[in-house]
Amino acid sequence: MDPVASDLQNPKRRGLLIVLSSPSGAGKTTISRLLLAADPAIAMSVSATTRPMRPGEVEDTDYHFVDDAEFQRMVDAHEFAEYATVFDHRYGTPAAPVSAAIEAGRDILFDIDWQGTQQLHSAMGGDVVRIFILPPSMAELERRLRARGTDSESVIEERMHRAKSEISHWAEYDYLLVNDEVDECLAQVRSIVAAERLKASRQPGIADFARGLAG
Repeated sequence: MDPVASDLQNPKRRGLLIVLSSPSGAGKTTISRLLLAADPAIAMSVSATTRPMRPGEVEDTDYHFVDDAEFQRMVDAHEFAEYATVFDHRYGTPAAPVSAAIEAGRDILFDIDWQGTQQLHSAMGGDVVRIFILPPSMAELERRLRARGTDSESVIEERMHRAKSEISHWAEYDYLLVNDEVDECLAQVRSIVAAERLKASRQPGIADFARGLAG
């Protein structure tokens, strides 16, 4: 078989690092869960965090739970692709498994904020696809936060204040989606992922194949 044709039938593309960011309550956690269920080729990034484990969470599946001293050691050793402090707890993405996934052609999903996205893009460049999910309105965002029934008034006010700051970083993302209806927003995210996988730069052998056709 022609080696170019073989490459096209058995592509070994680099993996994608898919970032979903949004203000709390805009729906990124729901969309992330649905995306993972719909596309088995995507795995969730497992971050290290200093926050306490919640009921039902599993070590090394939901997070790598570490104390402040261990987190700082990892920072000092440059072991994170990105890290940030969110609501008084620290979160970071270990770089080694991310790099291994990219080289193996696996796609990884990140649920991180704009600070982490900036750092990840700086570290990993063109392998990162940045998607920001917006609420239909600030009033709807507040309604969703209140509908949870889990946050105090002061926490809701803090989340609403933080939302405006997070949304102000919209220009740092590749795609902006409005989550008015979950299924539609999920379909848009899946379309973005499909298109990014098909970019010429991510299809091994396609350039040589095109040159061959052109003679």
